[in-house]
Amino acid sequence: MAATRRQVLARTGALGAGIAFTGSVSELYAGTAEAHAPQDAGYGPLVPDPNGLLDLPKGFEYRVLSREGDQLLSGEGTVPSNHDGMAAFRARGGDVRLVRNHENRPTATHRVPAIDGLTYDPMGMGGCTVLEVDRHGKLEGERVGIAGTAVNCAGGPSLWGTWLTCEETEDKAGTNGYTKDHGFIFEIDPADPHKSGAVPLTAMGRFQHEAVAFDPSNGVVYETEDAFEHPFGLFYRFLPEKPKGGLGSLRAGGELQAMRVPDVPDLSVVEEIGTTFDNVEWIEVPDPLAAETPIRHQDFGRAMSHAQKLEGCYWGGNSVYFVSSFAQSSEGSGADHFGQVWRYTPRTNELKLVVRFGPDHGVDTPGESPDNICLSPSGGLFLCEDGGGEQHVYGVSRRGEVFAVARNRQNTGSAEDPEYGEFAGVTFSPNGRTMYVNCYAPGTTFAITGPWR
Repeated sequence: MAATRRQVLARTGALGAGIAFTGSVSELYAGTAEAHAPQDAGYGPLVPDPNGLLDLPKGFEYRVLSREGDQLLSGEGTVPSNHDGMAAFRARGGDVRLVRNHENRPTATHRVPAIDGLTYDPMGMGGCTVLEVDRHGKLEGERVGIAGTAVNCAGGPSLWGTWLTCEETEDKAGTNGYTKDHGFIFEIDPADPHKSGAVPLTAMGRFQHEAVAFDPSNGVVYETEDAFEHPFGLFYRFLPEKPKGGLGSLRAGGELQAMRVPDVPDLSVVEEIGTTFDNVEWIEVPDPLAAETPIRHQDFGRAMSHAQKLEGCYWGGNSVYFVSSFAQSSEGSGADHFGQVWRYTPRTNELKLVVRFGPDHGVDTPGESPDNICLSPSGGLFLCEDGGGEQHVYGVSRRGEVFAVARNRQNTGSAEDPEYGEFAGVTFSPNGRTMYVNCYAPGTTFAITGPWR
């Protein structure tokens, strides 16, 4: 395994107290209200949790909503392992429904229980669960949303209040015991999962999906690919036949395209913040189902633009933002960095590098590998760190100041060699008063309340 940024820093004794990057952080707040964005960086130092679960700033409290291995309130089985991407949806009377991914592989300790009408492949261990939280913060319900899928990593909310869960695998039937091909996106209705069922959205492509984001003006869906080996993933857009059509409309099909920047086969080599390409091309994917060849290996008739670790994706203002968590030349990338954030603006057809993390930018600081990014309803920007060592949820002010809002204290290693599960799925209640976040392992879902600004 290649060394992480934190391992390099530990060897050089350069661990610091924050994270740093270059670029205009205000870019990431596009479309949010200036008056409601965090004006003062941070909420103070993190206070050690006597229960050894979650360190938070003074004045904040957490509630454990759900832990893997416990019984689902529905009685359908145990809470699955590997809590990953998540989103919060408004329900009646101030209640909230959370749809939570479970990135389960065949080796998962607790699978998503197979439920009639909600199971795609009986041999798939992954899927989603739906949590119902009342306006007082109490967990009132917890049930299976979809089962029989595999490696459900991230996804994104649709324009009509459903959740798109993404399989981060390309395994086909006959691999790892699966009886069906995997690598698809599935839609889940938080209010009634049986309405959405377990139907793959095949036209949106079969590849190692990570996250999606919708253009609210026309219903176009942008998709990231977190491929694990060279050539790395592509950035896609899906042009649906029935844009903004509601539950089930994405099954009607559409055209899948991949982004190409002429003469830039590897986005990781771009280092200068503000670099803008106004000649972006969108090329139709030859075989979206990847029946014989993975999409990123297919012949597009020209060199495509790849990037390592394409993960988080969200819409802000009039642009879509997507994250490359890191790139390592030792693994086949053309350069080394510990995180990029790109902005694509459809109206002007421009792609711009807006933020770049290390190694030559802030290498004396511990933050690394930005993954999930969340814009709260009040305009705050929060991101989950996915690297080595201690794991944090960070907030970012418009001035570019970075501050920790949570630290995972659940040590899954030893006192001599501690290990901590990453954070994932950071999201806020629709009223902005509660942050929900997952600890990947041991799978734990937290609700955090306090003086959010």
